[in-house]
Amino acid sequence: MSSALGSIRHDWKLSEVEALFALPFMDLVFEAQRVHRANHEPNTVQTSTLLSIKTGACPEDCGYCPQSVRYETGVGREALMEVAAVRESALRAREAGATRFCMGAAYRSPKAKDIVVIAQMIREVRAAGLETCATLGMLTPDQAQELKDAGLDYYNHNLDTSPEFYGEIITTRTYQDRLDTLGAVRDAGLKVCCGGIVGMGESSTDRASLLLTLANLPQHPESVPINQLVKVPGTPLQGAADVDPFDFVRTIAVARLLMPRSHVRLSAGRQEMSDEMQALCFLAGANSIFYGEKLLTTGNPDVERDRKLFARLGLKPEQRPTEAAAAGCDARADTSAGARSSEAAVTAAASA
Repeated sequence: MSSALGSIRHDWKLSEVEALFALPFMDLVFEAQRVHRANHEPNTVQTSTLLSIKTGACPEDCGYCPQSVRYETGVGREALMEVAAVRESALRAREAGATRFCMGAAYRSPKAKDIVVIAQMIREVRAAGLETCATLGMLTPDQAQELKDAGLDYYNHNLDTSPEFYGEIITTRTYQDRLDTLGAVRDAGLKVCCGGIVGMGESSTDRASLLLTLANLPQHPESVPINQLVKVPGTPLQGAADVDPFDFVRTIAVARLLMPRSHVRLSAGRQEMSDEMQALCFLAGANSIFYGEKLLTTGNPDVERDRKLFARLGLKPEQRPTEAAAAGCDARADTSAGARSSEAAVTAAASA
């Protein structure tokens, strides 16, 4: 099994992915950590901050989302923020240690006039020295290009779940709509942030099918957020059953095995996770988090809790790469560098 895992593939079969999910837990996590160290600096976590730049009144019916106009969740309607306010938030995020600033807006798809304003936000965030990410719903190819021209680095557009289960969660846009947006984003030269949600009532086969779809894209997403459902009162999924923590960790581990060079983000739902569960997720290959007290409209562990957790685990925030360093990382041929770095750290600790 070990020798067969860790290569970049886009031809996975569902039976293969389900076989990974079925591995004994310790074997699965071991393999995921091995592949992780072959492709990433160990004990390092990329940190992002997410800001809701336009909140509520979304016309879609995503069953998990408190921003849908169809549900009474107590989330108010807020117009698109002023550019200066976004810039101030980005500066605070940078001072808190974030390296990437993500801007989220509750749109089905943004209007042309909104893209003009958001493009200016992107320029300001870039000027503050942060990587930029946006999630604005569906994009046309022209809109994706306009955002790229403004300096956007990443575009987030999640698939949420498997193609087979998708219709149980959302009816106002199709799975193909999502794939079309991902295609427009790639064609514009943007990096992709794309993942899904665990705990919406999907089966283990659905989780395997979601990861299969992501891994078999022509190019793996650079960032793969794995969210645990936040059960917001007023949404159709408020009463969903809790996810077994080990099943969630399995999803992280399989994502790492299928997409070795992607950053796997431990995303929404961290507020409900114990430090021990988060540690298992990092062991299973998660190496990115949202950093700050809020994710759009739901809670997130605050910065101080994350700093203490990082200290307890010996984790350090990933530094923002320069363009040259990023290119070198993408083309990395020596997959043993991570292991050598880890061995050096262990040797130094033993000598201290």
